[in-house]
Amino acid sequence: MAIISEVEDESSTRPRILPFRATLDSSNPSSFLEKVFDFLGEQSDFLKKPSAAEEIAAAVRAAKEKLRKAEKKAVEKESVKPAMAASSSEPIQVEEKKQEAAPIAPNKGNGYDLENYSWVQTLQEVTVNIPVPTGTKARSVVYEIKKNRLKLGLKGQDPIIDGELYRSVKPDDCYWNIEDQKMISILLTKQDQMEWWKCCVKGEPEIDTQKVEPENSKLADLDPETRSTVEKMMFDQRQKQMGLPTSDELQKQDILKKFMSQHPEMDFSNAKIN
Repeated sequence: MAIISEVEDESSTRPRILPFRATLDSSNPSSFLEKVFDFLGEQSDFLKKPSAAEEIAAAVRAAKEKLRKAEKKAVEKESVKPAMAASSSEPIQVEEKKQEAAPIAPNKGNGYDLENYSWVQTLQEVTVNIPVPTGTKARSVVYEIKKNRLKLGLKGQDPIIDGELYRSVKPDDCYWNIEDQKMISILLTKQDQMEWWKCCVKGEPEIDTQKVEPENSKLADLDPETRSTVEKMMFDQRQKQMGLPTSDELQKQDILKKFMSQHPEMDFSNAKIN
C-alpha cells in the first residue's frame, strides 16, 4: 500500500492537502501511475499546465538516473569488500584512490577541459574539440571511430586521443571536421541518449553528473516505451476531464463495433462495455 500525504497547515491561505492511497501491483505498475494522474486531475490543475508533460518527463528521467546510480553504487561496494579483507594496509589505499578519482565539476558545456582537448555534451551527443597547428589539412588527420573506441591524431605523430569511450556510440552517426584549419571538432552520437557521460574516454578525470545543467526536459528525450506510456496517461486524463472515453474504452468500443458489423442478426441494444 503506497500512501502519499502531508500534514495540513492550519493557515487558511494555503491549499488544502489531501491524502492519496493506492495499491501498487508490481506486475502492472502503469495502473498505479494512472491512479496518480487521476488523483492529480481531480484535486489540482497540474495537468492543465502547458509544461505538465515536460515536468513528468523530467521526473521519469531523474528517477531512472537515481536508480542507475544506486545500482552502480551497490556494485562498487561489493568490489571494495575483497580489498578490505586482504590486509590492514589495503583499505587505506582504496580510500586514497577514491579521493584521487573524486568527481569534479563539469565545464559550461557539461563536459571537461583537458590539456590536449576538451569535450561537452547533451543527452544525445558528445562534441570533442582538439586544437591543432594552424594550417592543418584534412589529409593530415588520422581518425578512427568504433562503437566503443575513438582514435584521433596527426600523421607521423602519437595519437592525441586513443582509448575506450565512456559509453557506446553510433559510428555511422559520428562525424569530424576542421574548423579554421586550427581546431578539429568531433561529433559523437550516443547510443544511450538518456545518460550523462562522466568522461569522454575511460581513464580521464570524471565529472560529477549531479552538477550537470540539463537541457529543457521534453518527451522526445524519453525512450519510446516510456514516452508512449506517459502520452497515453496524458491523453486519458484529458479525455476524462472532458467527459470522453479513455484510450482503453475507445479500443473496447472499436472491438464491439467490429463484432456488431460481423453479426447483424444479433440484438446489441442493451450491450454495455465493462
